[in-house]
Amino acid sequence: MNRSTFLKNILPTTLATVAGSSLLAQQQTIRDAAAPPFLYPGDSIGITCPAGAIQQQEAIACQSLLARWGFRTVMGSTIGKQWMVFGGTDEERAADLQALINNPEIKAIISGRGGYGVMRILDRIDFSPLKSNPKWMIGFSDITALHCHLHQQFGLPTIHADMASGLNETLDSSAYTLYEILTGSKAVYTIPPSGYNRTGRADGLLVGGNLSMVVAMMGSTGELDTAGKILFLEDVREYKYTIDRMLMTLKRAGKLDQLAGLLLGGFTRLREDNGDDFAMNIGEIIMEKVAAYPYPVCFNFPAGHQTLNMAMQLGARHRLVVEERICTLQAG
Repeated sequence: MNRSTFLKNILPTTLATVAGSSLLAQQQTIRDAAAPPFLYPGDSIGITCPAGAIQQQEAIACQSLLARWGFRTVMGSTIGKQWMVFGGTDEERAADLQALINNPEIKAIISGRGGYGVMRILDRIDFSPLKSNPKWMIGFSDITALHCHLHQQFGLPTIHADMASGLNETLDSSAYTLYEILTGSKAVYTIPPSGYNRTGRADGLLVGGNLSMVVAMMGSTGELDTAGKILFLEDVREYKYTIDRMLMTLKRAGKLDQLAGLLLGGFTRLREDNGDDFAMNIGEIIMEKVAAYPYPVCFNFPAGHQTLNMAMQLGARHRLVVEERICTLQAG
């Protein structure tokens, strides 16, 4: 069965496009690793919990969706485990992720849930098998730590998308875009205009993810080099003043002045500022930090901690076009 026939059998016919030294040695070994191959029916995808915990029934629901797509699932040993807020102890989570990385039959790895935990195990993982067997790492939120580390240290593209806890047999737009990227389609997104946008065109690698995690990775081997890149940022459950502070940190560290472009996703479920009068809104907070720079800025990209969380191939080239009436983000 060819891919177009397979798609017709399982998907809607149309979907609208919606608005020290050892680490250095590893870097030298796999810095130029090839991009992971795209998937075909019969390929295997692993599910693991490098951060927060998920229950067996959540993993089974994700497995059912992957089966509809024609993929096999390898359930990691951390599914159903819990230690404090994590999906198992640090040792268990690191060992599970390592086992899936080492398995040559697995073509992609979906994280179970975000929350917190990836940074606690990053330095326990040997990523060198990805040199000969690159695979897609999928997730968002706390998984931003893994995205940043793999991009900066190893030049490996990853996928910012829903995790196993948010993937089930309901085939929504977000899930469909993940399927498209995994199977080789080049995503093209049309984004409604915003009064805070700044027009222009940008070409470059798309990097970033959760703002809190991008900032948390600074000073480590996974600190992003943002020069010449399109930076994507989103966040959830933050006070406006903490968003302001994190953006000021990026600005003072020189992470905002040489961007090719800035892409903003959802800044959702903001916390109340406990009576403090922080008068600026999110658009004003962000534009204040980048007012002196000439690159395009695009708000309201449908990704982050929200119902629409469109998949994006991080670490890959994109073109961002911001015009008065329409904005587009195109891969490739």
